[in-house]
Amino acid sequence: MNLVFFNNTTLAWLTAFGIAAGVALALYIAKKVGVHHMRTLAARTETRLDDIAVEALDGTRPLAIVIMGLFAGSKALTLPPAVHLFATRAAIVTGLIQAALWGNRALRAWLTDYYQNRAGDPARATSAAAVGFIARTVLWAVLLLMVLDNLGVNITTLVASLGIGGIAVALAVQNILGDLFASLSIVLDKPFVIGDFIIVDKFLGTVEYVGLKTTRLRSLGGEQLVFSNADLLKSRLQNMTRMTRRRAAFTVGVTYDTPTAKLRLIPAMLTEIVKSQEPVTFDRAHFSGMAASSLNFDVVYWVETADFVRYADIQQEIYLQIMDRFAALGIEFAFPTQTLLVRDARETEPSAPAP
Repeated sequence: MNLVFFNNTTLAWLTAFGIAAGVALALYIAKKVGVHHMRTLAARTETRLDDIAVEALDGTRPLAIVIMGLFAGSKALTLPPAVHLFATRAAIVTGLIQAALWGNRALRAWLTDYYQNRAGDPARATSAAAVGFIARTVLWAVLLLMVLDNLGVNITTLVASLGIGGIAVALAVQNILGDLFASLSIVLDKPFVIGDFIIVDKFLGTVEYVGLKTTRLRSLGGEQLVFSNADLLKSRLQNMTRMTRRRAAFTVGVTYDTPTAKLRLIPAMLTEIVKSQEPVTFDRAHFSGMAASSLNFDVVYWVETADFVRYADIQQEIYLQIMDRFAALGIEFAFPTQTLLVRDARETEPSAPAP
């Protein structure tokens, strides 16, 4: 026991190995017991945060436990300053890497849960993928900087260089970055999602894909329309899928020779026809004006559904009933006409003087 190896007795080495084994075993048992109890507790709750925490903790690497045990055991030894510094830095680097692995595993668990709960919403899956990619990049970039700083590297110059380089790269790829941030804006703010029918300026179609750079629509003609995300957000956009009701307005014109008594019947008749449809909310029907060749009546109503086919069916039925009722009352629809008044020029010629 009095033998000396590297300035430490055999007893000191045995003690160090015992401490290392004890700490490693204690950490391993703590991990197993902690994960088991946390998983049991998480099964009783509705929130997913505890489940994600369990998944992260379950990702503790055995190598990290062993290194932490060896570091604890090294404290019982008399080591040269260089070796002690190496052991300390190795333990810190191991801890940082393990923390990054916990964060990466937690992020992956969150993404998996996000995908499962929103399997019918591909747009949110796209947003989760984009956010996950950025979060992973930031996580490992911060880890790299912390490891380099722990190893004694002066990261101030490196960070400054990265900042300058980042500005240069950002200027070079500003269009791509603009589309990327526009994509995040689309998937987080959700002006539309996959499956929505939208109108962008003079283009219209169904959203098929929301990517990191482009959004793709399938037009009514069958071709695919591709928009950059930045340009899409700058445009005036109409989301027809989120329409809850449709406003309908039309004008009926009758001839000028229609008797006043019949003209007075028309607003009530139009009101009755519109109100007989379902689901329709009547707004108004009025004699609105006297045009060049017609007496006009305006009708406004709301169809309480976003279904265009149902809207078209209701509109068709209203028009047909109007035609039937007008025919029954002998009311004629007006059409563009002109009355040409021809005057006999001989009637305007001055009479010749008497001889």
